Amino acid sequence: MSQTKENSFIENRTFDEIQVGDQAHLEKRLTMEDIKLFAIMSGDINPAHVDDDFAKSSTFQEVIAHGMWGGALISTVLGTQLPGPGTIYIGQTLAFKAPVNLGDVLKVSVKAVEKNDAKHHIRFDCRCENQKGKVVIEGEAWVLAPTQKIKRPRTVMPQVRLAERGRLHEILTAADHPDAVRMAVVHPVDEVSIMGACESAEQGLIIPVLVGPRAKIEAAADAAEVDISNFELVDVPHSHAAAEKAVAMTREGHVDALMKGALHTDELLREVLRREGGLRTGRCISHVMAFDVPTYPRPLFITDAAINIYPNLETKRDIVQNAIELAHALGNTDPKVAILSAVETVNSKITSTLDAAALCKMAERGQITGGTLDGPLAFDNAVSEAAAETKKIVSPVAGKADILIAPDLEAANMLMKQLTYLADATGAGLVVGARVPIVLTSRADDAITRMASCALALLLADYRKKNTRASS
Repeated sequence: MSQTKENSFIENRTFDEIQVGDQAHLEKRLTMEDIKLFAIMSGDINPAHVDDDFAKSSTFQEVIAHGMWGGALISTVLGTQLPGPGTIYIGQTLAFKAPVNLGDVLKVSVKAVEKNDAKHHIRFDCRCENQKGKVVIEGEAWVLAPTQKIKRPRTVMPQVRLAERGRLHEILTAADHPDAVRMAVVHPVDEVSIMGACESAEQGLIIPVLVGPRAKIEAAADAAEVDISNFELVDVPHSHAAAEKAVAMTREGHVDALMKGALHTDELLREVLRREGGLRTGRCISHVMAFDVPTYPRPLFITDAAINIYPNLETKRDIVQNAIELAHALGNTDPKVAILSAVETVNSKITSTLDAAALCKMAERGQITGGTLDGPLAFDNAVSEAAAETKKIVSPVAGKADILIAPDLEAANMLMKQLTYLADATGAGLVVGARVPIVLTSRADDAITRMASCALALLLADYRKKNTRASS
């Protein structure tokens, strides 16, 4: 809010200017953001304040404000209005008469009731009433009032936007229970690759099988100062042989997942996609990124930003189905899938809108299963309920998408990097559609990203095993 000439300064009232009976007040509506910010600042994460499910079973049947949130508002009136700048707290008593619920509007009042001329102390009655006039907090404050006049430009505080972090940690938490997956780490001959394997093993996510030149792997472990003595090491002469061997071990059932080490992605995928001896299934392979976006309330899957450059309709069908399967592995039994384009209406001049409409019809006819599809949807309509409402889009997906299907690799890659560098998002990636999950690591990946990618692989491998047992 822009400042007016009247509110651009903050000014006190000195001890001599204040008379018994003088009052000041402010009004403030309680929002969930207020509760969360107070919990972050204070560290008080009592579930009565921050856990809606717990609060429903509590005495008050709903989330309530921290008691001291109201106390902080009393301090605000004393410190900014009466007496204002220069005020020093001496003491405060508070009695909490009733809970403050979400949406309540508190009128916070202070009234000077006693002055001590010798010490410049003033006693104030303090009262917080809700919009119904009910007293929720009352008490007394003693302050050392300022004796000199103070008038200062009002400090403009930065706006605070809550970053709802933790989606990648949710993935790691979901992977706490299944047994670790045996994973072939292909050509881990640099520090980043070997560290990724070791960190994920320490978390109980994978049992690494290191495939590559023994001397180079051991040298990388020494450089990274990690112990790999307990890991199986399959000695092969070079990166191509490592890819070939890892794929063969997968076909033989020796490992249930792959992780790319220090070799080109194409070199690994060439062996994976080999018609004879590869890891092909009835679907095309595709890459899915699971993003933790601070401003979005759920994990956001984006596909395909790494493998299929300009996918046709049949390939897009597989891309959608692969992403749905991964969402199922994470416990989302009916993911909402947004087929992205530049607009939300079908336009014969924009191929992606035609593909989107066809994919939705394919879902209606059972050619795509396990999710709810809609499209074409522009990005804003896919992730913002307000944007969808403004454009009068009635859709079970709009504003609540779990999966974003980009028109092509260029669009997906740009979207992924924009979220990373402009929205402070972090993501974990996985290649799906092959016989086993494949982790594609990057030198830029941090530890949490590498571990979350391995967690995705573990969850998908475990999900497939359970489905195989259930169908046999």
